[in-house]
Amino acid sequence: MKEVQPVSKQIIIRASIEEFLIPPVKDGLVLGKRSPIGCRAIQKALELLTPDQFEHIEFEDEVLSDIIIRRAILNRITKEKLIKFVTQNIKPLMTEKEILHLDLQVIINLEEKV
Repeated sequence: MKEVQPVSKQIIIRASIEEFLIPPVKDGLVLGKRSPIGCRAIQKALELLTPDQFEHIEFEDEVLSDIIIRRAILNRITKEKLIKFVTQNIKPLMTEKEILHLDLQVIINLEEKV
């Protein structure tokens, strides 16, 4: 008979830890049409944590339903340009059941000849 070798078992736990931010959303969220948490629930939570800092953009799409965006971002880019950016660049990366965080950098270059 062959001798049975003991099975080697190793458990590894890795953790990435960062500070919990209030609100837990940096610049915005993109919600899929069938996301597990509805837009109203997210809006309510954000409004309780940070009143008047986020704006809701609702639109018709086969994958996406809503964008919740920090108002300060909308001072730098129009809603139309944001929707175009999200639908062209982020929509292909997600499903209708997902919610994706947005970390946006809107860079504005200004030049004036005097």
